[in-house]
Amino acid sequence: MDYREFKITCSEDFREILIAELSEIGFDAFLETEEGFDCYSPLEGFDQVAFEEIIDRYREPAQIEFKESLTQKVNWNEEWEKNYDPIAVDDLVYVRASFHPPKGGFRYEIVINPKMSFGTGHHATTFQMLQLQGQIDHQGKRVLDVGSGTGILAIMAHLLGAESVEAFDIDDWCVDNGNENFQLNQVPAQMGLGTIRDVNPQGPYDIILANINKNVLLDELEIYAQLMKPDAFLLLSGFYSEDIPDLVDHCKGLNLELIQQSTHDNWAALVFTKK
Repeated sequence: MDYREFKITCSEDFREILIAELSEIGFDAFLETEEGFDCYSPLEGFDQVAFEEIIDRYREPAQIEFKESLTQKVNWNEEWEKNYDPIAVDDLVYVRASFHPPKGGFRYEIVINPKMSFGTGHHATTFQMLQLQGQIDHQGKRVLDVGSGTGILAIMAHLLGAESVEAFDIDDWCVDNGNENFQLNQVPAQMGLGTIRDVNPQGPYDIILANINKNVLLDELEIYAQLMKPDAFLLLSGFYSEDIPDLVDHCKGLNLELIQQSTHDNWAALVFTKK
């Protein structure tokens, strides 16, 4: 089968958004690069109008440039494996793919085969969320992972001793991939599909994890607060350092108190507790 190949250059903060948008219109393989990402769509059924609409919408804010060509079908897994390295989050957890060998010296190990899903630990937001999780007592707790992606944060919660873990995502590909990763890590859970309003999780929870983006967080924070037990923890990431004041101000009105924050490469993560 022939494919359309697009080598897209874009600003880093729009890369995941663009991948998500393109996956909705028939693109079925993505390779992240230093400048952006390469993406592939089967030649048959390619939706030129939808593609141009996405590019036009994000061209200026994401500083998009791209080159288009035709290519034969390739071994996507082989290409992906060349570009995926394991990571270490301090001595807390070693995150690797199934084709990487285990490595000692860590309290925990997570096996993630991300395919097209988001959340491998490589991004600064996921890395910080894992770090912060390691500082919170999960033993016997009830945990909700909002916008779970690969399921990596839910898996971390399970390893840290959570009694129950619930997770969901709006992308059906992420749900399939997340459930595969749950099986790889022996997590007794099934990821749901939809927004938090669609899934309608039933609280209260001891810990809520949300690594999404600022606009979604601001829209859903009131729901998170309603689902939290007194003294529960809310861990947020997916936004920039300059967005911290907006999120903190919004949380104040919901009786949520900031107790910890971190930044890495201008990406931020916050921990709140419910008064």
